[in-house]
Amino acid sequence: MVIFIDESGIHKQTGHSTGAVVYVEVNNFEKFDNKLKKIEEDLKISYFHWAEERWFMKNKFLSRIFDLDFTVKVAVFENPVKPDSLLEIVFQHLITEKTIKSIYIDGEKPKWYEHKLKKVLRDKGIGLKKLRTVRSKSEVGIQLADALASLIRYYHDNPQEKDAKKWFSKLKKEKKLAFELLVNQ
Repeated sequence: MVIFIDESGIHKQTGHSTGAVVYVEVNNFEKFDNKLKKIEEDLKISYFHWAEERWFMKNKFLSRIFDLDFTVKVAVFENPVKPDSLLEIVFQHLITEKTIKSIYIDGEKPKWYEHKLKKVLRDKGIGLKKLRTVRSKSEVGIQLADALASLIRYYHDNPQEKDAKKWFSKLKKEKKLAFELLVNQ
């Protein structure tokens, strides 16, 4: 099993904000990776990044991902005040599987950060061979996690927005959204 983690909206410093940390679980990594690369190739994009796409392309991308074999867990934070501690909370509450091969986290983080998160997992009795922080352009799984984190955050900020409501509902209906943790800090 391979896990991809991305966050959305946790860096906003003023006004109302919602942060979402998404955990995408994939059992057959090679098959998933090939299918997601094929989706990007069919859409004629070199990589998918939510903030850089219009709703036209977001809708096209989202319509294709439901054929992929993955599940999502998400932690949603209202007005997150300690963004650095969010991933630690996610690791403590969302990661429950014992047979994890690799975890990829979006963004460049220092080595001490990776070691801290590995310790959280070890304390839970979860052994892990590889935990790496990577750039989203290099891992299509991170691109999917980015899309889902952004979608879920956008939905929580705009629950009546047509596209956000449609895709969030489909995540639930298709049983892709396995767990949602709502956190008030």
